[in-house]
Amino acid sequence: MRSVADELRDEDRQAVLAMSPAARVALALALGERDLDLFRAARRPLLSRAEARRLLDRQRQRGRRRSGCIDALLA
Repeated sequence: MRSVADELRDEDRQAVLAMSPAARVALALALGERDLDLFRAARRPLLSRAEARRLLDRQRQRGRRRSGCIDALLA
């Protein structure tokens, strides 16, 4: 038995598949900007866009292992 959530997910998937590649990229960028604004709004005191991006980048990097390949390229 399919749930309402399954049907909505399928409808969203079909709508995205019907988009052109440029429209998909535009959607992804818009969603990223929306999420950045939500992240900023959830933080007190309110962060600037640049500060929020830096904080998210630092959180993303935390816990990753160093890459010898990248170190060699950057050296």
